[in-house]
Amino acid sequence: MSPVSSADEFEAHRARLFGLAYRLLGSATEAEDAVQDAYLRFSGAERSRIEHPGAWLAKATTNLCLTRLTSARARRERYVGPWLPEPVVSGDDALGPLESAERREQVSMAMLVLLERLTPAERAVYVLREAFAYGHREIAAVLGLGEANCRQLYRRAAARIAAPEGRFEVAAAARESLVTSFLTAAREGDLTGLEKLLAADVTWWGDGGGKVSAARRPIVGRDKVVRFLVGGSQRFAAGLDFTVVEVNGASALTAWAGDTLVGIVAFEVRDGLIAHLRCVVNPDKLDFARRQLARR
Repeated sequence: MSPVSSADEFEAHRARLFGLAYRLLGSATEAEDAVQDAYLRFSGAERSRIEHPGAWLAKATTNLCLTRLTSARARRERYVGPWLPEPVVSGDDALGPLESAERREQVSMAMLVLLERLTPAERAVYVLREAFAYGHREIAAVLGLGEANCRQLYRRAAARIAAPEGRFEVAAAARESLVTSFLTAAREGDLTGLEKLLAADVTWWGDGGGKVSAARRPIVGRDKVVRFLVGGSQRFAAGLDFTVVEVNGASALTAWAGDTLVGIVAFEVRDGLIAHLRCVVNPDKLDFARRQLARR
């Protein structure tokens, strides 16, 4: 197989491989690296031994991600402040088709945070099963495990990330309206308006990675979050421009200082109210989304 034909065949699978790697790692930058490493292995492999390139590449990418997950856990234990997934703009199909609420949920910031509870093997089994509809026999072949073991890992993973509340009740238009109302109330310092939009136990998570100012601990409770938002809008957000963009399958806010993307806020909605706000301001984690938006 020539380098050109190898590259062409790989490109047919690149988007799917990125979607797989991102769901496994929670980092777009690391997902890009894993996919590139998979390409290098593919281009150097003996073509006659690869009967199904898509399956071969999925297996290679998954195992490369499992290696990265092991080291990522150690890095995240040393991370300054809360760790959040790296946001990805989803309107350009970077994360694959998201035509259903269930598919959108699989790439949401909330789900990626829940996946951090799992061991690398549990996470791989769950993602392959839920996001890519692999059967347990196929998963076993990818991971080199027994089929019964994969079934057990899946059951354990599903139980560990189960949430008591329903997840799919929020229509896209209703969520976008909620985000827009939130932005208006925050800009105007409208405490009453903000309180009406937030759940009583709402939580604010800020990820600055120690590189920019962000709350080092989660802020919990409607009153505390409202005071934090109003104070922050007065001190930091006065000169920023905000837009509503689809990020990780749902409406989110992007904050700009001129042409520089300085933050993305993702919203988790429960029973028509905002239950969690996850704000990424670590500049390293914004680079992928910035590149996506620059291409628009």
